[in-house]
Amino acid sequence: MSTIVRLTGADFDSMVERGAFDRIGPMKIELIHGELRFMNPAGPIHDDYIRYLTDWSYENTNRQFCSIQVQCGFMCDDNRPEPDLAWLRPGRYGRKRPAASDVMLLIEVADSSLSSDLLEKADLYAEGGIAEYWIVDITNGRIHVMSRIKNGRYQSIEIHVPPNTLSPQSRREAILNLEDLFAVS
Repeated sequence: MSTIVRLTGADFDSMVERGAFDRIGPMKIELIHGELRFMNPAGPIHDDYIRYLTDWSYENTNRQFCSIQVQCGFMCDDNRPEPDLAWLRPGRYGRKRPAASDVMLLIEVADSSLSSDLLEKADLYAEGGIAEYWIVDITNGRIHVMSRIKNGRYQSIEIHVPPNTLSPQSRREAILNLEDLFAVS
């Protein structure tokens, strides 16, 4: 007989504090719907997109506008996802994880995780109140932009492709050139 143990966000936070995952290695661990999810380390293409988006974020914001968080967790109800990039309300979060209400823009880079990012993560982020969620779809060369939440679901889902540009709702002057983003050699 096997038993499934569901963890709460508080359980997960306590385990992290006590070093329960220190020997896991370079894998990311997320708490999603009470389950521990182990993510494989990213490959070079995934890393390249994260570097590009991180540079773009810093070039188009400042510390008075937001804090940039790269591959770090936050509290989304009782879940502890670790998105690739988040624009957070300005400040430091040294004593506690940021909450969903602190997130201005959330970006996931999808190389092998597209279906999960489009379905499970989108539902989780909408339920948590993340106002704007982007999925950078590497394989298909496009960005899925989700916004306008109603009844725990994104009502607006748009697809943006090169040669167009894209800007977050929270900072329209931050223009992302999609042709340049997807021009990976």
